[in-house]
Amino acid sequence: MGERFVVVPVEKGVGVAGAGQPSDALRADPAPVSVGSEAKEAGEPSVSEQPEDPNVPVPILKYNREPNKYGDGVPKENSPFINNTDNDKGNNYDGTNMALFEEEIEINPMVSSLLNKLANYTNLTQGAQEHEEADNDEGPKKKEVKSPQMGTFMGVYLPCLQNILGVILFLRLTWIVGTAGILESLAIVLLCCSCTMLTAISMSAIATNGVVPAGGSYYMISRSLGPEFGGAVGLCFYLGTTFAGSMYILGTIEILLTYIVPKAAIFVAEKKEDEVNALLNNMRVYGTCCLALMSVVVFVGVKYVNKLALVFLACVVLSILAIYAGVIKTIFEPPDFPVCMLGNRTLQNNNFDSCLKTKVIDNLTVTTKLWRLFCDGPELNATCNEYFVLNNVTEMQGIPGLTSKVISENMWSEYGPLGKLVDDKKLESVGVRASAQDKYLPYVVNDITTFFTLLVGIYFPSVTGIMAGSNRSGDLRDAQKSIPIGTILAIATTSFIYVTCVILFGASIEGVLLRDKFGDAVKGNLVIGTLSWPSPWVIVIGSFFSCCGAGLQSLTGAPRLLQAIARDGIVPFLQVFGHGKANGEPTWALLLTAGICEIGILIASLDAVAPILSMFFLMCYLFVNLACALQTLLRTPNWRPRFKYYHWALSFLGMSLCLALMFICSWYYAIVAMAIATCIYKYIEYRGAEKEWGDGIRGLSLNAARYALIRLEEAPPHTKNWRPQVLVLLNVDSDQGVKHPRLLSLTTQLKAGKGLTIVGNVLEGTYLTKDTEARKAEQNIKSAMSEERTKGFCHVVVSSNLRDGVSHLIQSAGLGGMKHNTILMAWPGTWRQANDPQSWKNFIETVRESTAAHHALLVAKNVDSFPTNLERLGEGTIDVWWVVHDGGMLMLLPFLLRQHKVWRKCKMRIFTVAQMDDNSIQMKKDLQMFLYHLRLNAEVEVVEMHDNDISAFTYEKTLVMEQRSQMLRQMQLSRTEREREIQSITDESRNSIRRKNPGAASSTTRSRSTSAAEDTQEDEAQLIHDRNTASHAAINDKAEAGPDRVHMTWTKDKLFAERNRNRECNANVAVRDLFNMKPEWESLNQSNVRRMHTAVKLNEIVVNKSQGAQLVLLNMPGPPRNRGGDENYMEFLEVLLEGLNRVLLVRGGGREVITIYS
Repeated sequence: MGERFVVVPVEKGVGVAGAGQPSDALRADPAPVSVGSEAKEAGEPSVSEQPEDPNVPVPILKYNREPNKYGDGVPKENSPFINNTDNDKGNNYDGTNMALFEEEIEINPMVSSLLNKLANYTNLTQGAQEHEEADNDEGPKKKEVKSPQMGTFMGVYLPCLQNILGVILFLRLTWIVGTAGILESLAIVLLCCSCTMLTAISMSAIATNGVVPAGGSYYMISRSLGPEFGGAVGLCFYLGTTFAGSMYILGTIEILLTYIVPKAAIFVAEKKEDEVNALLNNMRVYGTCCLALMSVVVFVGVKYVNKLALVFLACVVLSILAIYAGVIKTIFEPPDFPVCMLGNRTLQNNNFDSCLKTKVIDNLTVTTKLWRLFCDGPELNATCNEYFVLNNVTEMQGIPGLTSKVISENMWSEYGPLGKLVDDKKLESVGVRASAQDKYLPYVVNDITTFFTLLVGIYFPSVTGIMAGSNRSGDLRDAQKSIPIGTILAIATTSFIYVTCVILFGASIEGVLLRDKFGDAVKGNLVIGTLSWPSPWVIVIGSFFSCCGAGLQSLTGAPRLLQAIARDGIVPFLQVFGHGKANGEPTWALLLTAGICEIGILIASLDAVAPILSMFFLMCYLFVNLACALQTLLRTPNWRPRFKYYHWALSFLGMSLCLALMFICSWYYAIVAMAIATCIYKYIEYRGAEKEWGDGIRGLSLNAARYALIRLEEAPPHTKNWRPQVLVLLNVDSDQGVKHPRLLSLTTQLKAGKGLTIVGNVLEGTYLTKDTEARKAEQNIKSAMSEERTKGFCHVVVSSNLRDGVSHLIQSAGLGGMKHNTILMAWPGTWRQANDPQSWKNFIETVRESTAAHHALLVAKNVDSFPTNLERLGEGTIDVWWVVHDGGMLMLLPFLLRQHKVWRKCKMRIFTVAQMDDNSIQMKKDLQMFLYHLRLNAEVEVVEMHDNDISAFTYEKTLVMEQRSQMLRQMQLSRTEREREIQSITDESRNSIRRKNPGAASSTTRSRSTSAAEDTQEDEAQLIHDRNTASHAAINDKAEAGPDRVHMTWTKDKLFAERNRNRECNANVAVRDLFNMKPEWESLNQSNVRRMHTAVKLNEIVVNKSQGAQLVLLNMPGPPRNRGGDENYMEFLEVLLEGLNRVLLVRGGGREVITIYS
């Protein structure tokens, strides 16, 4: 029972009843007004809009147990899909039964309301929605759309029958039987009908796997195989339907000009050799006019075409019945259609009335019209054709009937080249060497070269049309029941008709008449018409209207199919064809269809157009079978067809049969059709809209990925298979914009689209509060990846701090054996700034964690100066400084970069450092041999690094470094601790001076001592002032450098001046003098001094050799094991890289990544 509250007006003076007295307000009101929109519609103000007038009765809520349809009182949903809740946002869910699900009810409908909507769901036909919208302007005149009521017989069986039986049956089947013989004709029929039957089984499974909206085969294929396959095959099916329209129009004109009104021909051949060209030109002219007329009919009113469909179907059925009746009649009374034979050659009976050379009239022997065709005059002594003179003229019945034994003569094939004479081998003939001019005499000849595969291509269109039922799925009462039964029954019926027709034609008609394509031997009658009863005109008129109807149906269906593809939006350049008239008629699509149809008409040959549309239909059927097989093998949870009589093996057999038939019909047409489909597929893949239709290809990709990941061992791959699988650590700004997009460019250049790429980012916070920002950052990163053509995955992590987030990424990114082995990140350029105190710590921790995880590490310095993917670097070098061997990463990276067009013209140079004890010449030879075995082309140079004494510049840099390190540590202390730290630094500096100069005070005058003490105090005070300034700047987050700020770095001029002075002076003297000048150097950590010395010397060599290089790759020193020296580590790297533009620091992962072996 439903529980609802309704508003009941209360009269003035009536209050709420107390506990013990009844109230009149609780009585049932005969016309209660519901709260909300119904009250407003009735003209009553709502509760919130009640005026504050004491005379107006105040409504109260009345509890009502009036039964409801489903019990929850929820309005009907506007969509049968749960996620569509736009119209339900204002719904109030009162009551206590579902209080536990209050929050879910706000965004998802109740099951009862969903079922209520699904119960009233109407599957409209294609275009009906537009018609309905166009009728909205009519107001009260708008008619309700009737629910579909068509059953299996009217909705599926008869439309399929009408589409399958057509022009080939009436115009070409007798010729195919005569040319291929009964056995090979049966093979052709069974081959093609088996293909369509297997396709129908697969189609039935797909069509019964849920509701199939109007759109038929295109909808089924696109939703089963994805937008790329769906668009490609949909367009191929559209082209096939369009060329089918051309074929039907050509058939119509052939019947009209050959059998109904031959005198209507515009082009008339004066000679027999011109007959073919004249016929083709007539077909082009009349075909174009017929196409224009049919297009106008389709444009003006499709409803008239649909109403005439039954008339056209009746013509087909009556024609077939006439054929069977004629065959039965031949048993008792064969029709009289004599065929005139000259020797064993068949004659065209168009220009003579009697099959005689001469005849006697009034005791006079006179020549006949036949004589004049072979002789140069009517005289008896005229010069005649040699074969005509030597052979007799005989007359035979073209249709001897079923009781004759002609079936044994028609069992075998009679293929031949173009121009071959149609002859009867059982008749006697005086042998005369065949002349090239014989085909211009009135003989029946082959108009094309015949062979088995050609006949398959010509016959196959006669079995197409099996999609007619699925195309009408929106009109069916129960599509999931009607489509399988109707389609399979229609194929079975038509297959029976074709098989019986092949046997009956071969058993009733002479072979020479069967091979007479246009009926020239029987005075231009349609060959199949000569067999029919009661008159040949039954077949002629029936086939004429059948072809007209089929052509109209093709011109009606093809534009709607194109419109459906265009409205899906998967092919951008077709969107204009999605528009049409106000009632939804596809005007632009009709124009394009007529244009393509005209191409087929200009070909003008029915035999040439038939293989073309066979290709497109076969490709469509191939993918229907593929879709069914794929869904069955993948066992998709949504694959639950009601049609149970299918199997993946049958679908694969049907798919193989379709592919084989494509190449049997015409291998070059097959290649062209597949090329067209491939081009459309790639176009949709790169330019088409992204669609997620739950298709089987996505499921196949998922299964393939799962299978590959399971097979992929989690152990490291072999050295020959090693390639950088990169985890890119990307930073975003406050607006979630990408900071260094050139990192992605470098990744693309390094990967060239191969291997795994994961772009990771860390946001500080909690996921519940940062989920929106995380999605925005992920979207921005994906956009940047698309712009930089970086193929890979994006992974945004929200963590309480950056260090933990990066650690989580390094540990958890990837899946199974598909994990990253290389980390790429940018150099923290702001690590010295007071507003970014954690950047250098996070950087060093990342270095340590990559080492612990055995991952290679790439650090790009000045990454914003790296080239984009659109740049092309000209002459230049990629310099590799190979100081420490850590697996060969330094060798492999330049090779990978040079595969990309940005770096392709750059040369590779390898530098290695030799110590005093090394043999430089031998080192160079060994390195050249090593590179030769690695198959790498590079210049080799060995740089000698002598053990010079440590320069004053090095000591000074070390001093500045340690002072900065102490300052950085001091930034994180409290004020009292900071002052103590500064005092300790000052005391240490003063004690160092006293220890170094114990006798200085006594040997100088008091005034000089006082002056020196004052200078020292001033220096210490300045130092303390500078440190306090830096401290307060760090605490107050004042990053900008003011005029009073002290920069504790050397300028470039001072650097080179000191270096030049060091080269000119004796090192030992300079050091001794400088020790006297700078006594605080004695307290420096000698390990730091040595490291700084290495950095300074190596930087000097690298800058000297590689300052002009396009890129410098350098071994990255590892961080100190003692975390107390982390600040110094950053200084060492800064000194090492000073003066270089593009640098890539490389740190190996502890394994070999390149090998000399094959």
